[in-house]
Amino acid sequence: MSSLEEIADFADVPVDVEVELGRRTMTIGQILELGPDSVVRMARSAGDNMDILVGGSLIGYGEIVIIRSEERRVGKECRSRWSPYH
Repeated sequence: MSSLEEIADFADVPVDVEVELGRRTMTIGQILELGPDSVVRMARSAGDNMDILVGGSLIGYGEIVIIRSEERRVGKECRSRWSPYH
């Protein structure tokens, strides 16, 4: 039986997924100035790695990618996945 078959009963259980691009310390004044079109610059950029967490536990890694469209958007591409079965 494959690992996916072993957990098939849990396939529809919702979980919180976190993708962390970075952290930054800001003053309260800077936070109050944020608006709908504000940009908060981070140290990471396209091509850098980021962590993918479920329930606060690291389960894999992703890569920051730029999605080309009418609006320039940042996305995530999953590069590797951790599995307790491997």
